[in-house]
Amino acid sequence: MLKSFTLALALLTLAGPAGAQNNSKSDPADKPRVFISDSQSWEVGSVSAGGPGGGGSRSAGGARPQTAEIIKTFGERCPQVVTNNIQTKADYIVLLDHEGGKSFVRHKNKVAVFARVRGDSVISKSTVSLGGSVQDACEAIKADWAVHGSAIREASMAAADPPQKDPPPQPAAMLAPSAPPTTSTGKLSITTIPDGADIEVDGSFVGNAPSEVQLPDGDHTVTLRKAGFKDWARKLKVSSGSNVRLNAELEKTVAQ
Repeated sequence: MLKSFTLALALLTLAGPAGAQNNSKSDPADKPRVFISDSQSWEVGSVSAGGPGGGGSRSAGGARPQTAEIIKTFGERCPQVVTNNIQTKADYIVLLDHEGGKSFVRHKNKVAVFARVRGDSVISKSTVSLGGSVQDACEAIKADWAVHGSAIREASMAAADPPQKDPPPQPAAMLAPSAPPTTSTGKLSITTIPDGADIEVDGSFVGNAPSEVQLPDGDHTVTLRKAGFKDWARKLKVSSGSNVRLNAELEKTVAQ
């Protein structure tokens, strides 16, 4: 009977580390990332002696950093997490004050764990040993990660890589002023007999004959006036690119 129990215990002992080893080989990307905050521990010690000739005592105390020791203990006791030294890339923040150099009954380790993105407290308690504090923190992180792991990782990725915003609209380019629309014109060449008659086009004086006048496309009225001669008028049509020649022989007025 004793041999059977011993054999079963040995098998369980072998199976335990193997299972833990298999778990520890899981993809680190699937594990929660933990940032260990800087921690200070207080070391206190005293020595006293006495004898027939007299007595003496000595005490000492002071702070010393324990962050490296805490990280080491996390690696040994909580392989289900990955410790990370960049706080903004971690999923959980661990605050642990470990008191060293005291007797067992005077130890007081305080541990607190927070989910970094949402800021919620996962655990906050006191223990009597560093290993116990790490174990409590580890169990709390595993339980929270099982429930909120996917949401925590998505929130962390979103915070690290915010969506790209559309660039602000650029000022509209200054448009070059458009050239004034060109008006199609034709040329009108006017000569009179005798020379020197005043030329009016659509009631406006434009010069004296002989002369060349640029006129827009369309219908126009040309009037020629000269003292001692009757007014001469003609309607005509000018088209784009045309060259109209007008020769007018003025008629003298009858003397009264």
